[in-house]
Amino acid sequence: MITPAYVRTMARYNAEMNRRLYDAAAELTDEQRKADHGAFWHSIHGTLCHLLWGDTQWMSRFSDWPKPSVPIKQSASMIDDFATLRARRERADGDIIAWADKVDDGWLAQDLAWFSGAAQREMRRPRRFLVAHFFNHQTHHRGQAHALLTAEGLETGDTDLMLIVDPA
Repeated sequence: MITPAYVRTMARYNAEMNRRLYDAAAELTDEQRKADHGAFWHSIHGTLCHLLWGDTQWMSRFSDWPKPSVPIKQSASMIDDFATLRARRERADGDIIAWADKVDDGWLAQDLAWFSGAAQREMRRPRRFLVAHFFNHQTHHRGQAHALLTAEGLETGDTDLMLIVDPA
């Protein structure tokens, strides 16, 4: 199920959905983006920061990215300035697409071992499984950000994968 084509498709979907969320979020004031709405990462801004944090954490394991500069509990406040956050998101999405374009079956067939700060132990899982988790994590938290933006009266357009990207 998790093939190089899946990785490429999801990387492009991720980038497009992030673009749509950031376009909508840019219509808000900084105060509105950072208002605590009772979401898991509190605010729209906090949720977007955590998304970038998670992508950075996984890409530090999948590729040669540096690890995030803060632990997970501080991920919602990792970057205070929205313009900086957006620029880092755009760069990350481009880098994720470039990584995805190089993923092959041989890489996916291997296991990955790492120390999980969340679990506080060494972990080992198949890369195919972890790539599915990587994209699932993005979709989960983007859904939260989408709900918060919708509650603010903003629209992002279609969110369905089949309406946004063509299969790779």
